Amino acid sequence: MSSAARIAVIGVGNEYRHDDGLGWAVLARLTRRTEQLPDGTALRVCDGDPARLIGLWEGADLAVVVDAAHAHPGRPGRVHRLGLDAGPWSSAAGTTSSHGLGLGEAVELARTLDRLPGRLVVYAVEGTDTSPGIGLSPLVAAAVGPLARRIAGEIAFHHRRGRPAPCRREPRECEGP
Repeated sequence: MSSAARIAVIGVGNEYRHDDGLGWAVLARLTRRTEQLPDGTALRVCDGDPARLIGLWEGADLAVVVDAAHAHPGRPGRVHRLGLDAGPWSSAAGTTSSHGLGLGEAVELARTLDRLPGRLVVYAVEGTDTSPGIGLSPLVAAAVGPLARRIAGEIAFHHRRGRPAPCRREPRECEGP
């Protein structure tokens, strides 16, 4: 893989619905990093529409999707990492997007249309407040910096290796807040 390899980081949500703005906040943090992200890395926001998601990750060697999620029982600020290399998508047990996004459906549609990225990683952060308004709840806000660093590290690892690293198919809770 060359330095121009395409990497897409997609922040999903709505910045005017409190914790649903998590994806946008992580992308904002990534743009303010002092270390440069590799050439060919695109940072994009999306409202969660499956067709738009597919368009944003199509052709990418690595796509990272960041979204707020509901979990029952929930623990606001807890980060889940889900990876897809091959095989059918299975959503995290008990978690769904904060805005009703059918990410699993988007993945399966992309698979059918042969428009999946080479590797897809989803970071879902459990939120607590998706009512109208701006600003993240304290526990979700505390997850933004560590998650941005983790994503930057994942991008750097992918870029250095020149090929996707193996990824577990089952959901995994991440270290951190």
